[in-house]
Amino acid sequence: MARLAGVNIPDDKRSVIALTYIYGIGRTSSEKILDTLGIDHNTRIKDLTETELTKIREAIDKDYEVEGDLAQRRRVSINRLREINSYRGLRHKSNLPVRGQRTKTNARTKRGKRATVGGAKSKPAPLK
Repeated sequence: MARLAGVNIPDDKRSVIALTYIYGIGRTSSEKILDTLGIDHNTRIKDLTETELTKIREAIDKDYEVEGDLAQRRRVSINRLREINSYRGLRHKSNLPVRGQRTKTNARTKRGKRATVGGAKSKPAPLK
């Protein structure tokens, strides 16, 4: 397995797909990296030479913020929003959708498992 940006990249994947295993690099970024280096998208990682892997490593280090640095920056940004009590920060604090989605229905991922309310039935009135 090749190791790029501290991540083990699967050898049998096409290079354009394998680069997306790095947190912070998606399909578009992966294609852009390979295009600038002149590497074919369909080449498997195991078929890349050491010089090509080194070029990819250097391109990622130079142009992209990935893995731990990106996660830390994201965490710091969210904490800043929480501290200044912005609307988005309050939504993060209360574990609700931040980007304007509806919450009356849907939003189950953020709000968690559905809690049934008012499930107890009242007893029927006694017969006279």
